[in-house]
Formats: sequence, structure tokens, C-alpha cells
Amino acid sequence: MKPEAVDARVDLHTHSDHSDGTLTPTQLVELAAQRAVQLLALTDHDTTTGCASAAEACRTHGIQFLPSCELSSTWRGRELHIVGLRVAPDTPQLVEHLRSVRALRVARVQAIGERLTRCGLDGAGLIGPVLASPGTPTRLHVARALVAAGVVADVEDAFKGYLGRGQRAAVPPAWPTPEACIEVITRAGGLAVLAHPHRYKLSAGALRELCSQFREHGGAGIEVSLPGMGPADAAQAASLARRCALAGSLGSDFHEPGLPWRPLGRWLKLPDGITPITQLLGFTPAEAPQPA
Repeated sequence: MKPEAVDARVDLHTHSDHSDGTLTPTQLVELAAQRAVQLLALTDHDTTTGCASAAEACRTHGIQFLPSCELSSTWRGRELHIVGLRVAPDTPQLVEHLRSVRALRVARVQAIGERLTRCGLDGAGLIGPVLASPGTPTRLHVARALVAAGVVADVEDAFKGYLGRGQRAAVPPAWPTPEACIEVITRAGGLAVLAHPHRYKLSAGALRELCSQFREHGGAGIEVSLPGMGPADAAQAASLARRCALAGSLGSDFHEPGLPWRPLGRWLKLPDGITPITQLLGFTPAEAPQPA
């Protein structure tokens, strides 16, 4: 293989049990090492608490690590996610931002519990373990609790029947604006990346407007390569990156080993004409080992 053709496994979107993943940060890094990942970002929802142990494990395995997070935001009543790559976790503004969002998350889960009670379920019992966990409380945790209690067959049914937008126990998000999230990421020395744009169910025009505003407020990139992203969605994301001068990011959005459509460290490619976010991060892949 020619040196210029050497690729690197890069995963810039992963979750541990510090938010709604199922592996500890150390276990996640061990899996990344098995998958020959060279550059890894831990992007737990609205927290950086898992980054220290992930960084230590990455040093052990020779993986370059980016302390990161995935911030929750609201735009025109819709929940958006903004990945902050390579942030300094102890930045005061970031620490305060995460503290305030955790309080919002706790309040949201409590409200979901009340609505589950009105649905005839044991709302307090379902959300109790979610709120007792030191990690970030999320709707996915509540969905898993509904599955464990036998209320629904699987997580998808939990969202379709109870937790999804417009459903019986749904509570609309009230997260900070994208501008606020971009600012806190930037002040923490990071790069703001619009996560999985194809999932927001916005019209093409609204998505273009969102990406334009995202860039105007200091956003650096957009995810254009994710497992399970169809050809049309990938083409649209690439077009948005080119149109709005956003770098292309890539990752798995890994949560747990049992989801084959989100494998950690899968080989992913960026379309032509897209500036890799890794270039802005200064990442240089290690040379592939040469045959003996």
C-alpha cells in the first residue's frame, strides 16, 4: 500500500456509561483498541466526567484521545446536538454550562415520570434509578427502564409509544441555543460540530438555514459520515458542508456493542471536496505497519 493511501480509523462520536452508553470509558477504549482506532473522542451527552479515565486508557493503548462532549441545544423547538471536540473539561464556562444543563435534564426526567404516572405506570419507580445514577440522565435511560419493566418490547417501542415527540409521556426539550453551545465550546478551546444533521426531520431549506447560522456563529464542522447514513442523506450532508464551508466530521455515535448498525471505529470515508475536521485538529495518522 502506498503511504498516501494509508487510512486511519477515526471515531469522533462515542458514548460511555457516563451518559447513555453501556460501556465504561475504559471498556470503550479497550474496544477501540481492538478495532485499531487511532483517534478517539468521547462525546458523552452534556458531560465530560468520563474523559479522564478514557484519556488514561488511551495512553495505555497508544490511541490519540480528544476530550469532548455532545451538547444539547434547541432550535425552533427542535432538539439539536452539537459535538464539542477537543475541549478543556475544566474551563469554568463549560463547567457551569454542563451543571446548568444537568439540572434541566433532571427536571425533564422528573416531568416524564409524572406523565408516565398519568399513563397508569409507576413513573417514580421507573425514573428513580435514572436519577440516582451519577451519569447524565437521558430519555434513553427511561426507555431502557420501560423495556426492563416489561412495559414495551424494545427501546424503539418506548419512543414510539411514550417518549418520542408528541407521544403520551413526551416532554419538549428546553436546552440552550446553538449560539450558546458554540460559544462555550469555543471558549473551552474546542471545535463545534453539528451532529447527525439527517436526523432532525427539517426541510431542506430549514437545514440549509441552520447550517448557515451554525457557521456564522463559529461552528467548525458537520458530521457527514456516520454508519447507517443513506446515500441521499450523505449527499445532502456533504452538500451542506461545501455550501457553508464546514469541515467534515465522522464517527459511529456508538452506544453499546449490541447495535451492529453503529459499530465502534468502522472504516468511514469523507466525500471529495470536504475539508476533514481531523485537519483542523492537527491529527496525523500513524503509518500502517509494513509486511515483513
